[in-house]
Amino acid sequence: MSADLTPPDAEDAAGSKRGTAAGDAVEVRRSARRRRTVSAYRQGDRTVVLIPAQMSAREEERWVKAMVARLDSRERRSRPGEAELAARAKDLSVRYLGGRAVPLSVRWVTNQGARWGSCTPIDASIRLSDRLRGMPDFVIDYVLLHELAHLIEPNHGAGFWRLLEGFPKLERARGFLDGFAAASAAAAGADSGAAEGTDVDDGDVEDCGEQDGGEQDGGEQEISA
Repeated sequence: MSADLTPPDAEDAAGSKRGTAAGDAVEVRRSARRRRTVSAYRQGDRTVVLIPAQMSAREEERWVKAMVARLDSRERRSRPGEAELAARAKDLSVRYLGGRAVPLSVRWVTNQGARWGSCTPIDASIRLSDRLRGMPDFVIDYVLLHELAHLIEPNHGAGFWRLLEGFPKLERARGFLDGFAAASAAAAGADSGAAEGTDVDDGDVEDCGEQDGGEQDGGEQEISA
């Protein structure tokens, strides 16, 4: 039996759902077209495991555990730690922003269900969604650079986008995230009919308020899914 950790073509119908000991959602899909291969990949906040239709329940349980463990291991290796994130932020700021963006903290968070990243200019803090784990480096760099640019330009005006023009994979990264978000939204809609964005928690949004002249203060900026 061979194993694969990449999403296959759309060949398998939706199957049974379960959870892991860590509370992660797992969907098992059986396919009559599969004979000796097992595949697994992340889809939004769940793991999809594809197995041959004739596999026994005991073998299914064993392979689900093995494939989830492999994905977790791969993502731990590919996800940079916060010290590395800070170093990458400094490098990106120097290369593309002339060193003008200087965050005081850069960290991973798990409570951003509908955003890829956010920042608070008033305290120069940047937060990246844990959903970015395992994504290509250029995608993580784009989200990080996006938030760094917000430390200079709080809004998404023309000046903000000029700051990002030098990033060579800007459109490719944006397309990657748009495609991922669309696929996740479609899967969520198929499961529950939920509208996109309903998983945003009120605690994720900082009340910026307004000062005289209608200008916002240094509140939280974000890049949404």
